[in-house]
Amino acid sequence: MNNLVWLIRASRWARNPPSAKRVRLIFGIIAICLVIVGIEWMGWWPDWAQMDRPRGIHLQRP
Repeated sequence: MNNLVWLIRASRWARNPPSAKRVRLIFGIIAICLVIVGIEWMGWWPDWAQMDRPRGIHLQRP
């Protein structure tokens, strides 16, 4: 059933494709995200911009 929904969505998109401006916007957002991921992967991301992630929930028993 889900494949039918995607097929209908694709047919609507084929009839009314997005404008070139919108396509450039989407590719620009993806490029910015990839640059941020690359900077973080190289270790150049500042410490103040990182979140403290808990490594699991530690429950104490009474």
